[in-house]
Amino acid sequence: MDNQALPRNCRFGAKSLRFGMTLDLRQLLAFLAVCEHGSLGRAAAQLNLTQPALSRTIQRLEAQLDAPLFERYATGMVLTAYGEALLPHANLLRHEAEHATEAVRALRGLAAGTIRVGTVASVASVVLPEAIEAVLARWPGLRVRIVEGVGDFLADALLRREIDLAIGIALPENEEICAVADVGWSDSSFVVAAAGHPLTGRTALRLADTAACRWVMPPRGTAPFDELQRLFARAGLPPPDIVAETRSIIALKALVARAGFLSWMAAPMYEAEQKAGMILPLPIEGAQAPRRLAVYRRRQGILPAPAAKLLEQLRRLTSDVG
Repeated sequence: MDNQALPRNCRFGAKSLRFGMTLDLRQLLAFLAVCEHGSLGRAAAQLNLTQPALSRTIQRLEAQLDAPLFERYATGMVLTAYGEALLPHANLLRHEAEHATEAVRALRGLAAGTIRVGTVASVASVVLPEAIEAVLARWPGLRVRIVEGVGDFLADALLRREIDLAIGIALPENEEICAVADVGWSDSSFVVAAAGHPLTGRTALRLADTAACRWVMPPRGTAPFDELQRLFARAGLPPPDIVAETRSIIALKALVARAGFLSWMAAPMYEAEQKAGMILPLPIEGAQAPRRLAVYRRRQGILPAPAAKLLEQLRRLTSDVG
């Protein structure tokens, strides 16, 4: 919602939240718990508070902001426009508090923090495990939280502070997100099919030979979907018959291996299935495309130490890959 469309006392800009008033982190955590659970009772149970105590905390926050944050119904709590305006800033402050606590504990030797990283499936299969193994060998106290998805999902997770690094292709670089300039590598994508698919036994295949086949792909608007559309356009062909769209890599590969679908995948993504004789690239002339993978981070703020350790290992692994 545009802040300009809200009443004057509902405009919670980042500067006003950080400098114009003092917000109690405990109140913000209580606010977030109610947002996540939709009711005082469930949120109070999570926070190990009584429901009246949680209700008083929310009321104090509303009084401090001079704005109602929730609409109260018999079935639960629903955010008002004021609450919607506060929500992203409350999430930001929660994540920053978590990072600060982890940094202090790491210095005291009490804990080493959590690596929060998002990645496309092909990197999750090959490069990322090797990097994590090397990091944990040196800093065994670290913990790892991995989010898998395609570009738009990873960009959103980066902005929401759910992850600190995103590894993928063609994420939007803007005022909030940038690529790490000296970390990147390339691989190639191919048209793939199950080992027993009728096209795998043919020679001199052309892209036009796939016209009668069913395809499964990540959703439209994602980099793989757009790459496939461009591949067919360059060949002067109409778009393929994409019958199924899914963000689930397990579902995507299962539809290829077990249901006769074709797909467009980066080679590392199906490496294990190819070794097992389940999924094979089709030898279609010209149906191969290199792609560039990069690591992305938020422009503003200090990269948390656990993420910095992973980034350094990725830099070492990819320095001679190109």
